[in-house]
Amino acid sequence: MNKANVAILTTVINFELYAITSNLFPAGIRKYAIDGRNGMHGIHSIYYIFKKLSNKDIDWLILADEDVVFNNANVVYSIINKMEEENISVCGVRDGGIISHRNYNPIVVNTFFTIINFKEISSEWNKSEVKKNQYILPNEFQVDKNIFKEPFDVKSLYEPYYCFFLWLIRKGNKFLYLEAQMLNDNISNTILYDGEPFAYHTWYARSYNVNEKHTNRMNSVLDNMNVDINSTKIDSNIKILKDPLFYYKMELLKLYKRSVNRLNGKYRNI
Repeated sequence: MNKANVAILTTVINFELYAITSNLFPAGIRKYAIDGRNGMHGIHSIYYIFKKLSNKDIDWLILADEDVVFNNANVVYSIINKMEEENISVCGVRDGGIISHRNYNPIVVNTFFTIINFKEISSEWNKSEVKKNQYILPNEFQVDKNIFKEPFDVKSLYEPYYCFFLWLIRKGNKFLYLEAQMLNDNISNTILYDGEPFAYHTWYARSYNVNEKHTNRMNSVLDNMNVDINSTKIDSNIKILKDPLFYYKMELLKLYKRSVNRLNGKYRNI
């Protein structure tokens, strides 16, 4: 693994929180941020990542939300080494059965923290194929119920970005599923590797300095880690990406869908 070919990317909704937590990101690698304040997130961020970064000589891409707080960021290099040695394409925490308030699909991972073999996946990237994979066939996936401590639904298509991971699974790519444990606030969780926490996920990034309850809860996690919550500067080396037309594209798409639905309704009544 060459750190020059590793990057970390965050789709940022709350830049106040990002100014604090991005200082704890792994050192010595490239850092990117997608400005998500125009509504870009989830599957649209994934599409944008492959559009903007596929020619940037990135082998491994870490996706980490701004409400992920690293306490030992260097662990990501151990994870990447394992992924490289064992030909693993994706790692992350299951989106069902692990975190108490995420009772969705345990086959896929939640993108709050994910590492992907970006070079490998970019070589076979096909957006139109990805879009067609937001489905699950009856009895397509079998899971061992004994490994889960929380509810889950193997048929769930809760997140639109599931199609990306389902596409990879159906192409035979290997996944490394990380463990997590809930904190006492019953919302935040640790992220574990080899049984040890290397990061915390507080959730509800958009609520930081907006909602008092969630702000206090997140600050409690940061305070316990002796993190300076007064940091207001974002590293000038971070490359910020933004699609200035994204909001308008989504509004036009909504307008188009509403128009189609109205027309279909009229024809049904004829």
